[in-house]
Amino acid sequence: MSEGKFYECRLRGKLRLDDEKVTNPVAVGDWVNIAPENEKEAIIKDVLPRENYIIRKSTRKKKHSHRLAANIDQAVLIVTLAFPRTSLGFIDRFLVSCESFRIPAVLVFNKADLLDEEGLEYYEALKFDYQELGYKVLLVSAEENIGIEELKAVLEGKTSLFAGHSGVGKSTLLNLISPHIEQRIGEVSESVGKGVHTTTFAEMFEAWDGAFVIDTPGIKELGLWDIGNEELSHYFPEMREYIGECKFNNCTHTHEPGCAFRKAMEEGKIAPSRYESYLSILEDEDSHR
Repeated sequence: MSEGKFYECRLRGKLRLDDEKVTNPVAVGDWVNIAPENEKEAIIKDVLPRENYIIRKSTRKKKHSHRLAANIDQAVLIVTLAFPRTSLGFIDRFLVSCESFRIPAVLVFNKADLLDEEGLEYYEALKFDYQELGYKVLLVSAEENIGIEELKAVLEGKTSLFAGHSGVGKSTLLNLISPHIEQRIGEVSESVGKGVHTTTFAEMFEAWDGAFVIDTPGIKELGLWDIGNEELSHYFPEMREYIGECKFNNCTHTHEPGCAFRKAMEEGKIAPSRYESYLSILEDEDSHR
């Protein structure tokens, strides 16, 4: 409300039916029209048209999707190369999802303090690869306060989605950049190297004047939603320039002779890890058809 009032809201029944294939008809970041019932409660009448949203397959309902957030300026993926280790496949799936919804993405490598010389060299190689694709890449450490000012600069004046596996330090970073947020912090299990969920639902905070962040629960697996095999390559920036150059019009870029994609990879123009991510997504989509 423009007066700054807070209401506990519930959905009008029709809204649930309109988005029956989405587990959450209203997502964090949505603008809505409400009808107050009293001083504390209201009904959500309508969801206003969205500028954008980012969506994934629901982990609870088969053939349903789940919106992570709506009306965002950018998606910030928090990843770690150690304790826990974020796979390149997960990173690439997230970037594909952002590309499909035309949402700028930022990669933030946290826990720089845990990286030895070899780990730092690996980070620099990844940084080069992803920056070449047009993604902003940061190296930070919440533990040693490294790169925090650079991260704040990235968030300035924007609404940003924070995402990543459990245990990568999303909540710790949020508490550091804006102490009043006070998100709960969990431990990383030493036996399996995975984080314990502390954020249980998506929530938006105003970090400071004009900078909003949406914290999301740790993502274990990222199932892409409604991306066909024939359009997948469009969401890999380095592959887009080779679309239409293959020998066969229906080339799947997996085994066919005269494939421009595989030739580009062999010539070092497409990183092997990115091509592997492409194949993995294809295989995953095929297995769910």
